[in-house]
Amino acid sequence: MKLLTATNTTQGYRDNDFDWCIEGELVHIGVVCARDRDDPDGGCGCGRAFAGLNSHRATTTAMVREIPGFTEEDYAEAIRSSLEQQGYDPAHAEHEAAGLRTLVRDWPVGVIVERRLDEIVVRQVVQP
Repeated sequence: MKLLTATNTTQGYRDNDFDWCIEGELVHIGVVCARDRDDPDGGCGCGRAFAGLNSHRATTTAMVREIPGFTEEDYAEAIRSSLEQQGYDPAHAEHEAAGLRTLVRDWPVGVIVERRLDEIVVRQVVQP
């Protein structure tokens, strides 16, 4: 299954890039605070970041990777567990997992993406 994962590849493309995740950990699109709501380059950074499901840290770059043996149920549970650990409502984990699978469905393995609020755009394609 193709999934979105943390990567430090292409870090530095933007002056305000950061990567505090574990390389290769699953990420999702986290909430945006009031400070960054209208500006992905706002002071917080959440408007341009992906959130690590394991580390609960953030990165501005994510890579599509093939994760062999990972099922749709595994993915939903990973999101649900991460949300619960952080005190968020996990009720929509399956819906979020489905949306993320749809997001990466047509991108090749190795594509690097960045987030600009609600827009996820390709930054680079790296050969795996």
